Amino acid sequence: MATSRILYVCQEITPYLPENELSMLSLEMARQMQERGCEVRTFMPRYGCINERRNQLHEVIRLSGMNLIINDNDHQLIIKVASIPSARIQIYFIDNDDYFARKSILKDADGEEFADNDDRAIFFARGVLETVKKLRWTPGIVHCHGWFSAVVPMYLRKVFYDDPVFRDVKIVLSLPDDRFEKPLSESMRSKIESEGILDSNLKILNTPSYENLYRFVIDYADGVIATSPAADSALLEYARSRGKKVLEYGSPDKAETFDNYKRFYEEL
Repeated sequence: MATSRILYVCQEITPYLPENELSMLSLEMARQMQERGCEVRTFMPRYGCINERRNQLHEVIRLSGMNLIINDNDHQLIIKVASIPSARIQIYFIDNDDYFARKSILKDADGEEFADNDDRAIFFARGVLETVKKLRWTPGIVHCHGWFSAVVPMYLRKVFYDDPVFRDVKIVLSLPDDRFEKPLSESMRSKIESEGILDSNLKILNTPSYENLYRFVIDYADGVIATSPAADSALLEYARSRGKKVLEYGSPDKAETFDNYKRFYEEL
């Protein structure tokens, strides 16, 4: 069954980053679905605050070395991998010195969101999908968890739509409690259009606020899961109004929550 192959594209995963609602659920989703017989691949950014030595990250030479053009500049794609023995899962890391060498995640030491977070998210999305192509691994479900992974659905529908690896994929979007305050770069729309993506939906990114980014991405998803009790209710309502299948929040402490996830995937 196609839905037994799940690609998780995650903003944060513990134990590589501090425990919070987002990072803990990223780990638990992958672990629980694997225990339910699914084949799972999980990706996250290799932020500079992740200790590579302690976490035993190593570069995968055969997957690294490609250059991705973001905002008219070449950026080298580096792929690393590490294992979480306690969960019996492997994590792939998307790395690049320009975007991920800094020693913090999405904000600087003063708590200000990085001005190039849009570029970083685009590089991450492209890097994940190019790497999965190289792996020649065909997922049935791509589940994006955290706003930093949120442009993946657009790339799947507009750039990789005719690639055999992704042609029949179903896209699931988490709605967590992951709000950013300051809109992303005003040039985000033009950066996406410069890759040959022409879509009337892009006009919503004239103001790339948190709400507008998620509305934009929901339109490309097949299903939306509320992954926090604090998920934005207006965005959940928007998903319903667009005819998307919606799964209400379920506590990750309950096994039935992940039974519901699996059933949700299968019903898309």
